[in-house]
Amino acid sequence: MEKSFIGKVVMVTGSTSGIGHAVALRFAEAGARVAALGRDQSALGQVKSEIERAGGEALTIAVDVTSEQQVRGALDQISNNFSGLDVLVNAAGHISSGTIENTKLEAWDAMMDVNLRAVFLTMQMAAPYLIKSKGNIVNISSVTGLRSFPGVLAYCVSKAGVDQLTRCSALELASQGVRVNAVNPGVVVTEIHKRGGMDLEDYERFLEHSKTTHPLDESAIQKR
Repeated sequence: MEKSFIGKVVMVTGSTSGIGHAVALRFAEAGARVAALGRDQSALGQVKSEIERAGGEALTIAVDVTSEQQVRGALDQISNNFSGLDVLVNAAGHISSGTIENTKLEAWDAMMDVNLRAVFLTMQMAAPYLIKSKGNIVNISSVTGLRSFPGVLAYCVSKAGVDQLTRCSALELASQGVRVNAVNPGVVVTEIHKRGGMDLEDYERFLEHSKTTHPLDESAIQKR
């Protein structure tokens, strides 16, 4: 593919699995220097090898994106190793099931922390670097930010928050040359639902049902 990102520095949160992993490799294929962030140190080692095989330059950083200190430290490392930042992709995410009646406060807080607070935190801390480079922010939201779905109340609210955070930030940073956008994918086959507590049988039923909710049926549900 065209090496359209040669010399560009891209920071990707949640890069060890799912959409974030696919994004990191795609930027590597385009020649970018990729700062891959995740919590699992051993998984980051694998990501580093994959990025380098794909043609990119890799910097892997073990980070809890809900930690202000760790996010600041990650940006310092990126600046020291790559001398700047051109693109921030917020792909880290967390989901668990629950309704207005039974969502536990701990589950609510966990989804707000990872899906919304961490996105705000990384955007705010990365903004000075992106203003300098006139760069870009891409937030991975969800169709649940646009439409209501029963049984995943806190997740829906967190993604709706990401969408509004994106809109407001886009207006506020536009005059400084920074573009801010969100993408709202439907069902993508990743590990997020199973990590959130859904067992294999329920997950298979969920995927089967999802074929009826996507206009392109099963061909729209891509495995990452």
